[in-house]
Amino acid sequence: MAKTLKRQKGDFETEAAMARLQQLAREQSERLGPYADQARQTAAERLYQARGWTAPRLETAAHRVEDTVAPRVADLLSDAAARVEPRPVKRGLLSCCGGRKVPRTLVYVGAAAAGAAALYGVVRLRRAAQDARWQDNLDQARDQVRETRDQLTAKAKSAKEKVSGADADEADDDAAAGSTQAAGDLDGRANP
Repeated sequence: MAKTLKRQKGDFETEAAMARLQQLAREQSERLGPYADQARQTAAERLYQARGWTAPRLETAAHRVEDTVAPRVADLLSDAAARVEPRPVKRGLLSCCGGRKVPRTLVYVGAAAAGAAALYGVVRLRRAAQDARWQDNLDQARDQVRETRDQLTAKAKSAKEKVSGADADEADDDAAAGSTQAAGDLDGRANP
């Protein structure tokens, strides 16, 4: 039993020491964290400056070697200068020129707007064609109604001529009123 108690006591001391070390590490990271961030930023700036300083000098050396020494060495130095030179910082959101990219969202919105405009044009053309067909059908129906009215009027006149006498007067009035009303019903208009 003595051995198990020692082990438990040793484990407790180890856990306590580990907790103290973790707390100390947290405190040191909080204290030294800003310095590390500042050092990282300064190193990045200095590296950028060094690359900017080196690139023109490599380019100048390449031109000198090109004139005096072998062209192979000049090509290697030119390639090295191109690799070392820092890339220019891109600024601005939208531009069609100057090497800047147009955002994908703007391209999609433009394509959707063009598609919507094309669809609207197609729908308007179909409606215009359908309206023209309906107008033609309506004109044909009106012509048929007029022809029917003219035929009924002609039949009424011929019936009037056939009937003579007193009955002719009554039949004439009835036939004239009937043909006028029938023609008015077919045309869709009531005659007064």
